[in-house]
Amino acid sequence: MNATTRSRIIVPLDVSSGSEALAIVERLKGRVGMFKVGLQLFCAEGPDIVRRVVAEGQRVFLDLKLHDIPNTVARAAAEARRLGVAMMDVHLTGGEAMLRTTVEALAAPPGTSSGSRPLLLGITVLTSLDRGDLEAVGFSRDLPAQVVDLARLGQRAGLDGVVASPHEIAAIKAACGGRFLVVTPGIRPSGSGTQDQKRFMTPAQAFAAGADYLVIGRPILEAPDPAAAVEALLQDIPA
Repeated sequence: MNATTRSRIIVPLDVSSGSEALAIVERLKGRVGMFKVGLQLFCAEGPDIVRRVVAEGQRVFLDLKLHDIPNTVARAAAEARRLGVAMMDVHLTGGEAMLRTTVEALAAPPGTSSGSRPLLLGITVLTSLDRGDLEAVGFSRDLPAQVVDLARLGQRAGLDGVVASPHEIAAIKAACGGRFLVVTPGIRPSGSGTQDQKRFMTPAQAFAAGADYLVIGRPILEAPDPAAAVEALLQDIPA
């Protein structure tokens, strides 16, 4: 394990208050590469919590999974850039026009939008879903094929990568190339529970498959000592 591996671990701040979130940041900063602010914390604390985590010198993945008409998503993305986030995501099923408009909004000159351009990721198929779940909502295609086609759509539209199950990493890399990022949740260290994840791997398996970043939440946050939990799972990842 080395510093590069550590920088590729993302910890979600899935709590309901800024004080809880900042306590996690204080305990884990320097041990992981990024903190994810999702719907729970964002709805509880609003955009100010993003500013506060960034002010701590930490990188933020704003995980709001935006999905709306092109103009609405593009404007929301521009606001996320002003918050100083390092990474954000949109649903690929929003369509190519929505994706391209958002890419264009994030590429605006510095005079019209402050902050560095964040990496833009597309949500493929949530790791809590399996083929049966997709069929129930009208998607009859093979799940891996659905994920790969969505990834190709995101790449054509100019996105930097996708969020996908570890089981689709290799197929996405084969279809889109090694430089197209894959950020994967559904990570469970050996011996931990699966909770609501249906398509998961261990950290070592996911990195071996080609993952660029791993999102690891409950196995770290629910441990008696989250910092020790991070160090333990990193020890299981080959250097």
